Amino acid sequence: MALQQAWDRQRWKTIGQHAFFVTVLALSLPGALAGANMTTGAALSRIAPAVGLALWYVYWIALRGGADRPPLPYLVGALSVWAVMAVVDPAFLPVAMAVLSPYLLRWAWWSAGGVLVLGAAWSWQSLTTDGSVDVRALTGCVLGTAVAVTITCYVATLDHESHKRQRLLDELTATQAERAAAERQAGTLAERQRLAREVHDTLTQGFASIAMLLDAARDDLPPDSPAARRVEQAMRTARDNLAESRRLVHALRPAPLDRTHLAAAVRELTARLAEETGTEAYTVVTGRPAALPPSTEGELLRVVQEALTNARRHARAMSVSVTLSYLGDVLAIDIQDDGTGFSPAARHPGVGLITMRERIAAVHGTFAVESAPGEGTTVAVAVPLPAEPASSEPSAVSGAERMAPAS
Repeated sequence: MALQQAWDRQRWKTIGQHAFFVTVLALSLPGALAGANMTTGAALSRIAPAVGLALWYVYWIALRGGADRPPLPYLVGALSVWAVMAVVDPAFLPVAMAVLSPYLLRWAWWSAGGVLVLGAAWSWQSLTTDGSVDVRALTGCVLGTAVAVTITCYVATLDHESHKRQRLLDELTATQAERAAAERQAGTLAERQRLAREVHDTLTQGFASIAMLLDAARDDLPPDSPAARRVEQAMRTARDNLAESRRLVHALRPAPLDRTHLAAAVRELTARLAEETGTEAYTVVTGRPAALPPSTEGELLRVVQEALTNARRHARAMSVSVTLSYLGDVLAIDIQDDGTGFSPAARHPGVGLITMRERIAAVHGTFAVESAPGEGTTVAVAVPLPAEPASSEPSAVSGAERMAPAS
């Protein structure tokens, strides 16, 4: 819509420019031919340059599209023809405004000054033609100059207001786009929170109730009986799924970021892993921590959560480390474990790896996995930092913070 409006404005501006050229040239030519002793040769000496100037204008401006950016050959040729016309007959002095019509809107105020100069020259010519003062000619010159200056200034004002209005429209469009993006982000976060509440209120509570009922049923069964063993297996399955549903709730709604920043939230994740599993898990932060957009920090936290979950469920790792390296314009995150590892080339990527890769791609980062059977796994993530990073903590953090295994 905005492009169509700009196109329409440019089209009407071009039509007005062509009409102005034709009008000035058409009004000047009768004045040059108004002499009482005009011969055929004298008339041709006035008509031929006018026709040549019109053809020159049509070729360079109308046919070759020079209305917006007039080429230099047009200006040199048109001014040369106009100079010849003004020498032949001073009545062609106003034709300079027609010659300069492609520049009127670009340099409107300078054009107004040019109109005044030409009007003064025209008036002086009418005063000194035969030594007598022709009041009607002088009045016509003055009025014509005043009208031309008024029109030029009016056009300049309209063009200035048009550009100002266009700037305001562009700012409004940009503001509306930012607001729409913020509303989409807010809607996404709200939907995630709603899903987290639904999972917590249905699946999580349901698994917790099943585990309690199975625990009560196990107490009513003879110890070491087949039924008791099956109930024990069912109870372990219910508790595992209860833990998975809770992790899903945390993934949908990264609550740690509601009250702290990324580095501190990652420390909480490794501390929880060490407390719940006895695994040696710690976080290392190097460089000067920088603030990222909340959506980016949320995606990074979910990637770290997924990587720690994989190390907990599949790798059987004894040690897990998360390193956050703030490198000026890049934040690099490495999640490394000493677990069983796997061969990325021989194994089809699971949903977790695909999801992590998609999350990092969404924040314009890079994602890589390095692993080999028996040699552990390293997940490497890198995302760009803002051009002017602001410290997200009271002071720069350097070195490592380790969370010892839970006793």
